Amino acid sequence: MASPLNAKTDAKTDARAEAAAGRPPPIRFQGWIRVYVRAAGMIGVLLPCLLGHGFWRLLRLSSPWPRFFLGSAARIAGARVTRTGTPMKRDVVYISNHVSWIDILAIAGQSGSAFVAKAEIQTVPFVGWLASLNRTIYVSREDRGGVAEQIDRLRVALSEAWSVTIFPEGTTNDGKTLLPFKSSLLKILEPPPEGVVVQPLMLDYGDVGPEISWLGLESGKDNALRVMARRGTFPLGVHFLDAFAPVDYPGRKAIAAESRNRTAAALERVTGATVTEFIGHDHWASGQGAL
Repeated sequence: MASPLNAKTDAKTDARAEAAAGRPPPIRFQGWIRVYVRAAGMIGVLLPCLLGHGFWRLLRLSSPWPRFFLGSAARIAGARVTRTGTPMKRDVVYISNHVSWIDILAIAGQSGSAFVAKAEIQTVPFVGWLASLNRTIYVSREDRGGVAEQIDRLRVALSEAWSVTIFPEGTTNDGKTLLPFKSSLLKILEPPPEGVVVQPLMLDYGDVGPEISWLGLESGKDNALRVMARRGTFPLGVHFLDAFAPVDYPGRKAIAAESRNRTAAALERVTGATVTEFIGHDHWASGQGAL
């Protein structure tokens, strides 16, 4: 007979598989209470931040309030963020693995970076608005003809925001593995603007990565509700790795490859396991993914 612990684990695994297959399990009463309490907490932090931001802008000062709010929103959502390494303050392109919409809140809270993220995030109620607060540039994997325009917007963001975070996998993974790092958006570094460096950034959700991550056919709204309804907290390590000069790795493909190598090595150090390639959203959508 299965033990209560095994039965609980099996139920969690089944619920995660159903969510990835586009069939979100119903949220219980206690879960909805957590959703509303967390949303209210974010709104409660937002109001004074808006006042502070307006005052800073009136004085034409660089406002710290979006960074403070987004970092606070990550904590309210359940993330307990720890930082390793030192983020470069300006003239830097962060290149990061991508697991969840929480990534944007956590990285912004640690660095104040602007972002490039998949277009689907923009349509998620409240989450899209949170991401847009920090000058997120939305890109579509299907809009190959719009890459040139996206590159131009990215160059402007880098000049105005001092730092930009790119998720070169082009989509989210399960927090344990990596996809190939695509190089299309790294065209802004061909040639690199004078003084700009690349700093790889590795996100580690520990054992809860597959549970928190946005996978398969799960909609952005359902993922946001599921994470907000989740009981308790979860760890999120934001590891700022050693920066390098892009001129030392000529060409965007070489920059992407070097960034992935460093990210994979850092992920292997914290997990103690060889990093393999992500099995793909189609696999999770089929119900074959596993925690």
